[in-house]
Amino acid sequence: MSLSDTVADAPSVPAPRNPEGHGRSRRREPRTYDFRRPTKLSREHVRILQIAQENFARQATTTLTSMLRTGARMELVGIEQFSYDDYIATLPVSYFLATFTLEPLAGKGVLAYPLDTAMAIVDHMLGGSGEGEQPNRPMTGMESTITGALLERLLEELAEAFAHITPLQPALDSVEYNPQLAQAASGSETVMVATYSMRIGAREPDATLVLPFSSFAAALNNAASPQLSESARHKRKRALEALTERLSDVPVDVSVRFNPLDVPSGDLLSLAVGDVLLLRHAHDSPLEVTTNNVTFAHALPSNHRRRLAAEIVPDTATGGKDPA
Repeated sequence: MSLSDTVADAPSVPAPRNPEGHGRSRRREPRTYDFRRPTKLSREHVRILQIAQENFARQATTTLTSMLRTGARMELVGIEQFSYDDYIATLPVSYFLATFTLEPLAGKGVLAYPLDTAMAIVDHMLGGSGEGEQPNRPMTGMESTITGALLERLLEELAEAFAHITPLQPALDSVEYNPQLAQAASGSETVMVATYSMRIGAREPDATLVLPFSSFAAALNNAASPQLSESARHKRKRALEALTERLSDVPVDVSVRFNPLDVPSGDLLSLAVGDVLLLRHAHDSPLEVTTNNVTFAHALPSNHRRRLAAEIVPDTATGGKDPA
């Protein structure tokens, strides 16, 4: 079964684009929905992640601009949930993927962007313009060292951006150029994919930051439900007690009614003053006690002194009396 890819818990975040900045959109194109792996990202989770990812984008923009000595920008486009295999399937055969550890959390993260962008970054750091066609090959030892310095700075910014969620000490693990070889998670593991639009000089690629959901689940839940101080808990308790007390005094319209009666439309149109409609309600059959068209009890007609009343009964089948 196929459903349109949705981020049910992220309505305020725009749809991410393809990592290369062109081709099919992850959101617009349908993909298989596995009901064995339902959506795990709640709206509150996405809001928390959005704040952290936007902070990372701002800090990364400053880092890229200072280290590349050219105009640079990094902006959050969207946050989605994928299985790791589904994410890898969206990438081309040749791509730049930097995997990193997430100490003290388990699992690994991935920072990925086009390989020609990675080569252009090296060119900028060596004083070049970064323009023109870049080589489509794995990096040399020197190029890897230069890129590693930039990645380490970006990981430091990532740790700072996520500090309000959980302490992190990310460290670069490896670099791969074939997505199928970047084993940062098992194929069925749920990952959180943040897509960024980048601008480095004249290039405007997309980048993705992948984090394992299982590693961040507890931290996200704690951030969504922060620990309250003693005074805050006391205020909430007082508010709950006051609300409960006031709700007990709210007036509610209650009706006691006979069983419904079916009448032909022709008879209704011919009704005149003085006509009699037979209710066909047995004299010992309980009446329905309702509020807002919801029946919550049954009662028998009765009286209290000189006033008509309804006596609540427990058994609607026998109509036995049990005054309430």
